[in-house]
Amino acid sequence: MNKVYRPGAKGALLDEYERVIRELQQTITGLDDKELITVMDPHTSDDNCRSIQTVLSHVVNSAHSYAIYILHAYGHRMVRPEKRYHPTVNDYIRDLQEAFEFTLMVFGDIKDSELEQPDNDKKILTRWGQVYDIEQLMEHAIVHVMRHRRQIEKFRVILSAMH
Repeated sequence: MNKVYRPGAKGALLDEYERVIRELQQTITGLDDKELITVMDPHTSDDNCRSIQTVLSHVVNSAHSYAIYILHAYGHRMVRPEKRYHPTVNDYIRDLQEAFEFTLMVFGDIKDSELEQPDNDKKILTRWGQVYDIEQLMEHAIVHVMRHRRQIEKFRVILSAMH
């Protein structure tokens, strides 16, 4: 089966985002409900990184936030959804897919020529103080999923050693 690639720079960003989300979904497939909620790092100061559940809730919430930042850049007002914690992996697999589909919808009318913005005054200011154009924000979003996928892979190694 041949992969169908989306066209242009926008397509490349969306293809790569879809790929890393799919890889994360594959990484969590097969986890049981107990493994999902097991506290893996009780000493972390980051509540988003205590368990696979908290990591996944953070990733899903962030995925929505990145898309909403882009909507805001175009003058649309939308409130970020509250972070939700689920009891099963299948809930997160679904949420990750829905977050990607929401991102696709946000990108519907965006042109390749709109991805890069050299004027800092027209860039997106995030709540953590970083300023991005759309391309940079999506590159950040892609790597964000990759880093947390790696974190979950490490947690899974520890979980398998506990069995």
